[in-house]
Amino acid sequence: MQSRIIIADDHQLLIDGLMAVLREEGAWEILEPVNNGMQLLDRLANTPVDLVLLDLNMPQLDGIKTLGHLKREFPQVKILVITNYNQPQLMMSVEELGADGYMLKSTSATELKSAIRKILQGEKIFTPLQEEQIPIASYFLDDFMKKYQLTKREVEIIKMISSEFTSKEIGQQLFISEFTVNTHRKNIMRKLEVKNMAGLMNFARVHGLC
Repeated sequence: MQSRIIIADDHQLLIDGLMAVLREEGAWEILEPVNNGMQLLDRLANTPVDLVLLDLNMPQLDGIKTLGHLKREFPQVKILVITNYNQPQLMMSVEELGADGYMLKSTSATELKSAIRKILQGEKIFTPLQEEQIPIASYFLDDFMKKYQLTKREVEIIKMISSEFTSKEIGQQLFISEFTVNTHRKNIMRKLEVKNMAGLMNFARVHGLC
């Protein structure tokens, strides 16, 4: 029986290229792709899948949050993250969250197909990366803020929280009241859909804000 693979990515050009590459193999059934995490979870609720090729930067439900849902709700599904983010720290976080592999979108078709075969056989694929000097959230700051509906001030506060500044200390540094800082904290946690400081710190770590 053929292994079933689905692509979760919001860039149609990349999807078309991936599907063309994977269909060349002939050994896998390539399902219709989805464009965000919500669509992926809905599809998996009704369709058996062996492997997900998961992008991290997607609307509605990003790859990191989607990964968490996948490991809780569909633990049997293999997950290969395919991303532009050449960040060892991010790769480590993805591995800790339960992914089976992490590859850059610049990977060759041969390397990708080899990785898929190995992951379907139960192996893990996490090739060491050469770290870029520019943090993810700084390099993609405009897209990052738009995606999470964050202001520059909120991003600044996330960074300071990650550096273990208290609300009082943040207020002193930014010349705003402690009450205003705490209001920003509440708004940030609501926008990021995190429930506590541990969740906020994990978000900051995964997205290169600390």
